[in-house]
Amino acid sequence: MVERQTAESGTRARTRRAILDAAVALLSATPTASLGDVASAAGVGRTTVHRYFPERSDLLAAIGTDLLDKVAAATERARLQDGPADRALERLCQEYFELGDALTLIFDNPQLMNWSGWEEETPADREVLRTLERGQAEGRVDAEADAQWLLSVLWALLYSAWEQSRTAGISKHTALSLCLHTLRKAFAP
Repeated sequence: MVERQTAESGTRARTRRAILDAAVALLSATPTASLGDVASAAGVGRTTVHRYFPERSDLLAAIGTDLLDKVAAATERARLQDGPADRALERLCQEYFELGDALTLIFDNPQLMNWSGWEEETPADREVLRTLERGQAEGRVDAEADAQWLLSVLWALLYSAWEQSRTAGISKHTALSLCLHTLRKAFAP
């Protein structure tokens, strides 16, 4: 009995993950895609999508929650406390770059940022701000620029890199390299 429940919960988790991943990939490219389109992209039936996410708003809320979890995990993987702050910020950009589709979806759809679960300033944002301020104190990040401004610039650089890889036909590797190069120049003391 316990094995069957574990298998069912594993299957449910995989199905839910498949729907979320398909929705992010599809909606980041085609924001008006229907739940039926999401079901096709996920390889499940429309009724399956509705069982997990009865309304489009439920799916979008789940994407938001999932993205916040992924940003928190990426921030942790970047090890912002290790080594010089400028190098930590480069690691952060590399980690965040992998979240491009989901973050682009959020940035391109402001109504998603109005969802009640979306925090104005997340713990990850606060950790990045502390890293920027540490970099300024270390003399490795421009101390004349406001740390909040630099955080906005970091997000703008990432967004530009994602857009370039999505629409301009440049490789993700090249887009990330350009992002990191610009980050080094823009944040230099």
